[in-house]
Amino acid sequence: MMTTNKYLIIGQGDIGLPVTNTLAQKDLAVTGLARSARSHYALYDNADFMQADALKLSAEQLQDFTRIAIIVTPDEYSTEGYNDSYLGICQHLAQFAGELSNLERIVFISSTGIYGQDNGEWIDEDTPPITPKRDASKVILQAEQVLRKGFDNQAIIIRPSGIYGRERLMRLRKARKTNKEPIAAQHWSNRIMDRDLVTIITNVLTIDDSDSLKPIYIATDYLPVTTFELETWLSQQIGAVAPSVDKQKASVTGKRLHSNIPLAWLNYPDWQVGYRDILQYQQD
Repeated sequence: MMTTNKYLIIGQGDIGLPVTNTLAQKDLAVTGLARSARSHYALYDNADFMQADALKLSAEQLQDFTRIAIIVTPDEYSTEGYNDSYLGICQHLAQFAGELSNLERIVFISSTGIYGQDNGEWIDEDTPPITPKRDASKVILQAEQVLRKGFDNQAIIIRPSGIYGRERLMRLRKARKTNKEPIAAQHWSNRIMDRDLVTIITNVLTIDDSDSLKPIYIATDYLPVTTFELETWLSQQIGAVAPSVDKQKASVTGKRLHSNIPLAWLNYPDWQVGYRDILQYQQD
């Protein structure tokens, strides 16, 4: 007899809420969890909302769920904030690993910031991370390790690169500036469209064949780009002043991520497709 999956999405922010609604649109039984109330949440009959602190959840509250996703951000972007969110939640859930008899899969949304490589290296799913410089990234890496130790192969890690989208316009705002600061010519960067990230998370949660899943997904598009090339291209598209090269920063920095996301999962396989969509959206 086939078991009906019950999904719990911990975190109802800009990524978590769309994941919850996407699962509900697929007629799947899903519960979204957040600490604060969601007044206009119930868009679908099969989407429930649990107002709770993930750090205070009991094994009994988690018992019915077969698949859980942790999609959180810190209250404040400090080491303490990351400890209280990413690490704290993973530690709390890991202590129940032996008690959650219905759990098949727990998905953690991490970050490619856990890779401390910074000399333009190519990174793939088999590349061990060099210890990152940022304390926040060290905490996220520790959270991954805690979850894996507790749940073993039930834990799936998704590491998104820089998230952008129609409402995430940092690069476009920089391109529009008239007084641009010089940019390093060879700093590599990587990105993923927010709507593609929602699709990736949803697919990883809903795939029935656990053996076909990867333990780690590098959630990025198929085309790393230097920040100089990106801002030059964006400036050309909007008729803005082109950036200049910072001659004081001649070394190759950043990293190039090799995506292991199936191409069929991406509507925006490279940054040009993504930013053309954003520019078109702003004109409509």
